[in-house]
Amino acid sequence: MTHSRSMSWTLFKYIVGETLFSFTVCFCFFFFVFFVNQLLVVAQDMLSKKVPIPQVIQLILYAIPVIIATSAPFATLVGTLVTIGRLTSDNEILVMLSSGLSYRMIFVPALTVGIFISILSFIANDILMPAGRVQYLRLYRRILASTPALELSAHSVKRFKDTVIVTGGVSGNAIDDVFILDKTSDGERRVIMAKNAELRDAGREGLSLDLNRAFIQSSKEIARYDYDYASSEFLRYWVPQEDMIQAVSSITPSEMSSRDVNREIKNKQQQLQKRLNERYNRILSNALALENSLRKGSQNEAWNRRANNLANFSQEIRTAAAITRDRSLLSYMVEFYKKFSIPFGAFSFMFLAVPIGLMMKKSGQAMGFICGLSITFIYWFMIIGGQTMALRLNYPPFWCIWLPNVLAVTIGIILSILRFRK
Repeated sequence: MTHSRSMSWTLFKYIVGETLFSFTVCFCFFFFVFFVNQLLVVAQDMLSKKVPIPQVIQLILYAIPVIIATSAPFATLVGTLVTIGRLTSDNEILVMLSSGLSYRMIFVPALTVGIFISILSFIANDILMPAGRVQYLRLYRRILASTPALELSAHSVKRFKDTVIVTGGVSGNAIDDVFILDKTSDGERRVIMAKNAELRDAGREGLSLDLNRAFIQSSKEIARYDYDYASSEFLRYWVPQEDMIQAVSSITPSEMSSRDVNREIKNKQQQLQKRLNERYNRILSNALALENSLRKGSQNEAWNRRANNLANFSQEIRTAAAITRDRSLLSYMVEFYKKFSIPFGAFSFMFLAVPIGLMMKKSGQAMGFICGLSITFIYWFMIIGGQTMALRLNYPPFWCIWLPNVLAVTIGIILSILRFRK
C-alpha cells in the first residue's frame, strides 16, 4: 500500500516556473492578437483622418490595461494546459506519482499560479484600466478639438447632446444615406434624411454636414400629431464642438472601478425604488377608483367610468412591470459581476486545465494549446451570451456572468474525481 507524500519545495518551484513560462508565451500571443485588433480599430481610423502619429500611439498605450486584463485569464488557461500536457506526455507526471505524490498535489502549484494571475488581472482591470481610460478620454478630447471629423465613420450611429446621426457608406468626405434625429432648443423634435452629404471640418466650431436632397419633418413634443415637413435640395447641418466633446466625456460602467460601479448601482436602486413607490401609489389610486365604480352599481354615474378605470389600472401595472426591468441598472450589475468573474476566471480555469492536461498522453503541448483556444472561445461565447440574456431576457445578472466559471470548476472537479479513481 502506497502513501502519498507532500510536494517538495524544489518540485513546487519547478512546476510553477514551467507554468509561468508557458503563461508568458501564451500571454504574448493573446496580447498580440488583442493589441493588433486595437491597432486596427483605433489607429486605422485616426491615421486616415490625419491625426498625429504620437497622439495615436498615446491612445493605444492608454488602452493596454484593458488588453492585459483580458489576456491574462485566457493565457493562464492555455499556459497551464500546455504545461500539464507536456509533463504528462514526457512521463514526468508518471515519475512524480511513482515517487509517492498524488494527483491532488499537482493542483497546489497550479492553483497558486491561478490565484496570483487572478489578483494581477483584477488590479489591471479595476485600477489601471479606469486610470488609463481617464487619460484616454482627456487626450481624445484634445484630438477631437482639432479633428472633429473623427467622430463620424461609415455605417455607424453617433450620439451627441441632443442629436443622433446615422451614417451609411463613407468615401473621403462623402457620406451616403444620412439619417438625423435631434431636438431643438424650443422643444421641437426633428427627423432629417438625405441621400448623401459632404462632411466639412469647421475646426473649433465643430463640424458641418452639407446635405443634398434633404427631407425634414418637425413636430412639437407636446403635440406630436401636429407636424410640419419640408424638402430642400441643399441643407447645412451643424454639430457644435461642445456637444461632441460632451458625448465622448462620459465613462461607461465597463470603464469604472468596481467601487464606482457598486456606488452607481446603489444610487440607481434607490431611484428605481422611488419610481416604483410612486407607481404603486398610482396603482392603488386606480384600484380604489375601479372598486368605487363597481361597488356603486349601474345606478351611479361612476359606473360609466369603470372601463376607463380598468384600463388605467392595467396600464399602471404594465408600466410598473416595465420599470422593474431597468436596463440601465441591469447593465451596471452585469459590468460589476464581470469585474470579478473574468479576472478570477484564471483561478476557475485551473480546476479544468489540470485534469484535461493529465489526459494528454501524446503531443501534450500542441494538444494543450488547441484545447485551450477551444475552451477560451466557448468561455467568451458564454460570457457574451450571458450578458445578452441578462439585459434582454431579464435573467439574474450574477448567474448569467458567473455561470462559465461555475461550469469550469464543476466540470474540472468531476474530471478530477474520475481521474483520481483510476
